[in-house]
Amino acid sequence: MKKGWAIVVLLPMLLLAACGQNNNTPDAGNNGNGSVPANNNANASGGNSEATGTLADAQKKGSVTIGFANENPYAYKDADGKLTGEAVEIARVILERLGIKEMKGELTEFTSLIAGLQAKRFDMITAGMFINPKRCEAVLFANPEYSIGAAIAVKQGNPLKLTSYKSIADNAKAKVAVMAGAVELDYLKASGIPDNQMIIVPDQDAAISALQSGRVDAMTMTGPALQSRLDSAKDSNLERVMDFEQPLVDGKEVTGYGATAFRPDDTSFQEAYNAELEKMKESGELLEILKQFGFTEQELPGDMTSSQLCEG
Repeated sequence: MKKGWAIVVLLPMLLLAACGQNNNTPDAGNNGNGSVPANNNANASGGNSEATGTLADAQKKGSVTIGFANENPYAYKDADGKLTGEAVEIARVILERLGIKEMKGELTEFTSLIAGLQAKRFDMITAGMFINPKRCEAVLFANPEYSIGAAIAVKQGNPLKLTSYKSIADNAKAKVAVMAGAVELDYLKASGIPDNQMIIVPDQDAAISALQSGRVDAMTMTGPALQSRLDSAKDSNLERVMDFEQPLVDGKEVTGYGATAFRPDDTSFQEAYNAELEKMKESGELLEILKQFGFTEQELPGDMTSSQLCEG
């Protein structure tokens, strides 16, 4: 989910559930199950040139199963039941070029994505999951496909004048909805917002319902996810806070980077995936796909790598 900035700043405490609730587990964050041994150097570049493991099996079968958390605009099923989203469509192009024509989706709660990958319920996580050092202990990330910041939505007119996480922390009456396992949960805590002001919800629908019903005064997600959800809701009583101030961690503005994730031993798959992703960056194809889901050139990942992000 979650569904959530390499992070320009990354806290070791950040976990992600696959876009979980427990922020001391690899899955927690915008995406927990922490029983997997550390994946030392798992996200370093270089390795085998010959396809092995999951990649070889998928190429032989011509199909792959991806784990996703139904979080728009990253990975979700549309009104016709088609699996789509920025992460899905990027993966679809890359997988086809690797000789894998069929993509099957396994819907999973964001907090259970990493555990599901470890249990081999699916072959890769395609959910726009943020890269952070804790998650890097459990999965092998491809290089990032986008970078983004946080956003909040409020009731029309912004009655509590909430323009930052700090403004929420400063108003003891303000409550904010945040998705379980989302990286924004860590940002809220780092901004000094106490637990009793945070309402943790399972998904985007629950977040917007909490805001519509008045259970909370704001909801927070990554910018593209929040905008997409507001566009779908078509509720004139809600608005995005356009002058929202990005949260600071250790005095620096934070940025999240999202990527596909593999099991730690699937280095062959990661390397092949990265090679095709780099071609898409250079050709402009990556940006064209991102634009379809509300991203702009500002959300391109630049030269940031998963190795850099895993180091923190």
